[in-house]
Amino acid sequence: MTLQNKIDFAVILRVKNANPNGDPLNGNRPRTDYSGVGEITDVAIKRKIRDRLLEKGYPIFVQSDDRKNDDATSLQDRADKLLGKKLNRETACEAWFDVRAFGQVFAFKSKDKKAGDGVSIPVRGPVSIQSAFSTEPVNVTSTQITKSVSGEGDGTKRGSDTMGMKHRVDNGIYVFKGSMNPQLAERTGFSDADAAVLKEVLPKLFENDASSARPEGSMEVLKVFWWQHNSKGGQYSSAKVHQTLKDVKPDGSFELATLDGLKVEVLDGF
Repeated sequence: MTLQNKIDFAVILRVKNANPNGDPLNGNRPRTDYSGVGEITDVAIKRKIRDRLLEKGYPIFVQSDDRKNDDATSLQDRADKLLGKKLNRETACEAWFDVRAFGQVFAFKSKDKKAGDGVSIPVRGPVSIQSAFSTEPVNVTSTQITKSVSGEGDGTKRGSDTMGMKHRVDNGIYVFKGSMNPQLAERTGFSDADAAVLKEVLPKLFENDASSARPEGSMEVLKVFWWQHNSKGGQYSSAKVHQTLKDVKPDGSFELATLDGLKVEVLDGF
């Protein structure tokens, strides 16, 4: 049975001495807007969710190359190996958790490259996630680094690859929000059980996600807020529900207003 009740959710997370989401067009500095407010894109957040789901054994279509659990060389290769000519919206949603949750556009050329002989299958997912923004402008620290050995050349002089920069957010509280739409869930087969899996994953978003840019313990989910409506259409708009979470402070504290007839479940981060 597909999702029976509209769900809204929100997450408060802390970044301390880490680069939560580098901008490749800006030297991989942490993303900020013109006023200095930090940002983590929805794409980056979905990447974390997909990685956590993959670790739990759920089939994921959009796998990162350094974490993939199959020998597929591309998304088209993964689709061909599992479904081949049976690929359509129904089979794709049944095969992969992230497709029935977030949606996917399957736009592949035919292998023999004949004009008009490819495939284009759009899947609109019921789970929408907004980008995360810091509650106030963040301070970004940049540090120049060098390597003790040359990566190329004969070793008589430093190569151009021995110099570099690392950037970090010293301290920041970020908030992102999302929703689950039962009407769209009917088209992808996203179920109440699938929603429960995402609810379980969100507090553990940064578990097993350490890197040189995000050392262990530098990224932390503080709170997860989970609103389950009593109908498919929802008792209130997602905007009104999300606005009940307000005045999130630099220490992670917050104010939470109430809406008549709609309860919120507050979960601690892992």
